[in-house]
Amino acid sequence: MALIITYEQPLNERMRTFLRVEFLFEQLNHYIDDPNEWNNRNAVAALIEVLDFLSRLDIKTELIKELERHSTIISSLENTPGVDVQRLTVIIAEIGNCLKTLRNGNFQPGQALRQNEFITSIKQRNSIPGGTCNFDLPGYYFWLKSQNVDKSLQLKAWQMDINIINRAVKLVLELVRNSSNPVIETATRGFYQKSIESDMTCQLIRVKLPAESLYYPEISGGKHRFTIRFMEQPSMNQRPNQTVNDVEFELHCCNL
Repeated sequence: MALIITYEQPLNERMRTFLRVEFLFEQLNHYIDDPNEWNNRNAVAALIEVLDFLSRLDIKTELIKELERHSTIISSLENTPGVDVQRLTVIIAEIGNCLKTLRNGNFQPGQALRQNEFITSIKQRNSIPGGTCNFDLPGYYFWLKSQNVDKSLQLKAWQMDINIINRAVKLVLELVRNSSNPVIETATRGFYQKSIESDMTCQLIRVKLPAESLYYPEISGGKHRFTIRFMEQPSMNQRPNQTVNDVEFELHCCNL
């Protein structure tokens, strides 16, 4: 099977936020799953980056609103002919489980980590270039070098405080991504534009290209239309240019 690269462009602020959260957690999980001293350092830095991002917005409220909206839409499909009712039931239950935790007034994602003195001491130095050097944080260096601590288990334990955010965001994005019917389109001389129907709320544009393609898309858009320009970059030392060739691609307009 040919390798495919998927490019995504969110069309609203909520999707933009969720995609950034997904990216941060993927980065964190990558380092946790491949433990060594430098990956442990990167995992702690990624954990702090997640905390910083979550502290800037009310992610709980955004997720609750989106999950409630999805629950209403999906529940309305139960009596639709041809629908996989068993799969529908599983999704509704998963949405319910996420909502139960998020609606808990006592749950504040990342609060326990923000009160963790060890994490706080690293966070205070993390934004300084070279600020987490061994002589700046000897306690951190000791932890990284210690043979008596399972760093992977410790990192996963810290991650538990924010795991519900990861679960909920992954669920929302999975539902949104699976809500489209792919179509094959052609960008004439590297340019494609499409209007969004007034009764359709497109949340996410996805463009799929073969990995060996010589082009990549630059996607921009809003409520009423979106534009895709396919760019060529013959050399990384030069500015990219829009191709003059026609480009065939797979388009997904995700609108759950």
